[in-house]
Formats: sequence, C-alpha cells, structure tokens
Amino acid sequence: MAKLYFSYSAMNAGKTTILLQASHNYQERGMQTLLLTAALDDRAGSGVIASRIGLSADAHSFDNQTDLLTDILAVHQQTKLACLLVDEAQFLTPQQVWQLSVLADDYNLPVMCYGLRTDFQGKLFPGSAELLAIADVVREIRTICHCGRKATMVIRQTATGDIVTDGAQIEIGGNDKYVSLCRKHWKEAVQYDARK
Repeated sequence: MAKLYFSYSAMNAGKTTILLQASHNYQERGMQTLLLTAALDDRAGSGVIASRIGLSADAHSFDNQTDLLTDILAVHQQTKLACLLVDEAQFLTPQQVWQLSVLADDYNLPVMCYGLRTDFQGKLFPGSAELLAIADVVREIRTICHCGRKATMVIRQTATGDIVTDGAQIEIGGNDKYVSLCRKHWKEAVQYDARK
C-alpha cells in the first residue's frame, strides 16, 4: 500500500537534496519518478528543482489552479510511475493535498512531499497544515540554529539585515532573505511577547 509522506523542516535543512537523492535512487533501479515544484519559485528557472549544493533536475510546475490528480494520472498512464516527489509542498492547496492522497490510496503511487512547516511569522502554510493533518508519514528534517539548538523557525530579513515581521506569507528567497533559528532566538529576533 502506497503512502503519502510529508518531510518538513525550516529553511536550509537539505529537503531538496534529499528529494533529488530519492529520485536518483529510484531511477538508478530503472524506476520512473515524476518531480513537481511550485511555479512561483523560479529561482533556478521555471520547472527546475535545485539544491544549494548544486544538484538539480527538471520538474513539472504546479500553481494553485493546477488539477494535480488529472495531470499526474495522464503522465502515469503513459509512463508507469514508481514515485511522485513534490518540492515546495507548502505551496500546495488543501485540495491538491487531498488529490495527492487519492494517488497514494487509489492508484498505489507513493507520494513524497518536502516543504516548510511554518512561515516567517510562525504560522502554518495551508499546504503544510493539510499534509500534517492527513499524511501517513510525517518526518522532520533537522537543521540547526546559530546557537547549536534545533532550528524550527525562520525569520525574514531585508538586504540590510533588518527583521521583517509583517507582510505577505509568500515571498520567494533563499539565504539572502531567510535565516533558520530555534524558537528561543526566533522570539528574540521578532521581539515576540507571549504575554500580550
């Protein structure tokens, strides 16, 4: 029985590298994979998944209007897929997460999703919230804060290093814009006061 997996972490934990390695492992054994990534993250180019350590692969892009079930089944009928791997899964809509569950449950296609759990304000992304609720397997990929503790939060900063506490939930960026911190240092950075 195939499963729906969600592997999450803060920024810079190696989610994309792990995804690309998993795809390579399947392909090395002669099994076909399909890679998906969010259309709005085009830092490496449209339809490209790229890790910070230099690995990359072509992927199909999705946006919040994409009917993933129809699109993936069309590919699956032409080329028997062994696994579906989704990068930037936090950008999935809740409906798309449920479509992915149909692929696992009704078509026996393992679906491995990789993404952020929370945004720079400590709020769940809609896609991540739905995956945390319904995924068969939820895994945390760890990274560390500058203090050595496990980083679970992210701050957004300006080019001059000022901390951003308001704004749109989604703003594409990398190390230039986001820093992973433990909860204690995140609260200090954003001056969070739980007593208010």
